[in-house]
Amino acid sequence: MTWSTTSQERAWLSVDLGAVRRNARHISALVGKPLLAMVKADGYGLGAAHIVTALEAEQPWGYGVATAGEGELLRKAGIQRPIVVFTPARPEEVPRLAELGLRPVVGDLHTLEACRITGSRFHVEIDTGMGRSGFRWDDAEALDALRSSVAQDTEWEGIFTHFHSSDTDHDATELQWDRFLGVLATLPRRPALVHAANSAACAARARYAADLVRPGVFLYGGQAGTLSPEPVASLHARVVALRRLQRDDTVSYEAEATVEKATTVATLAIGYADGVPRSLWPGGRVEIHNTLVPILGRITMDMMMVDVLDAPVRIGDAATLFGGAIALDEQAAVAGTNSYELLTRISARVPRMYHTKEPR
Repeated sequence: MTWSTTSQERAWLSVDLGAVRRNARHISALVGKPLLAMVKADGYGLGAAHIVTALEAEQPWGYGVATAGEGELLRKAGIQRPIVVFTPARPEEVPRLAELGLRPVVGDLHTLEACRITGSRFHVEIDTGMGRSGFRWDDAEALDALRSSVAQDTEWEGIFTHFHSSDTDHDATELQWDRFLGVLATLPRRPALVHAANSAACAARARYAADLVRPGVFLYGGQAGTLSPEPVASLHARVVALRRLQRDDTVSYEAEATVEKATTVATLAIGYADGVPRSLWPGGRVEIHNTLVPILGRITMDMMMVDVLDAPVRIGDAATLFGGAIALDEQAAVAGTNSYELLTRISARVPRMYHTKEPR
């Protein structure tokens, strides 16, 4: 659903679809390869249908999701491009994936056989150190069986690996890449599509680009290693109550917060049921009237309090939790998490409001 007004909302997430497209364009120009844009988790919490509609103008090769249900929603939204389901498929799931026209990810021989029976195009995963899923790069027996199985398999479309530290550890990424290339060199043929680079790995330009790149959080405004995106999302909440407190008055559950002097406390209509991490207190701030003010007391399920001092705040004013003076990654760091989690935890009861802002 597209919301055109914020006047009646207690809290909302503003999403700049123009910024999403420009971030995609930046990655494309950087690596010179088609995009397999990751839109799992409902487009990192921003609304996958709106995100892919925006990205269609950039002509990506296709889209990556985590579940068959996510892929089905994109098909119902009219998306015709290839969709890869990155959770490893179980053999019994393959017929449904084939019916929906979704590409399974294969990490075992039984699923590979199921793909052959259904005639499904599939992508093989090689585990080069993530330790999560796929054929292990050092499992000689499994790789021998894989080589025999795919030698004449015309539905084998792609092969990939997943970097675990491309944003922080160049040496580890190089090691994973070398392991991946080592496996590729032993295969009976090269499939049409080889891919490895996530958002952060795209900073190396062509080094890990192969045939496709898989940008994720960068598209949505999250810092990716050395790559700084254009901000995409901003989270806002209304002031629903104001009260003047005196020295030693307490705030929120367990009375853990105490004001040191007379001050004004504003209550914002947003809480942890909306996706605001409880860990933002103590230490977190929000922006209101172009001023950063501290969060005061435990964040509750539906509301949170901030100390606005003597600022001229009124009921109905809007505060910004991130996406303004406080960047997405900055607020995530205060909460002890990352931009991925901060975006994807925003609950469904917070309406997403879409617009297209032209760059300055």
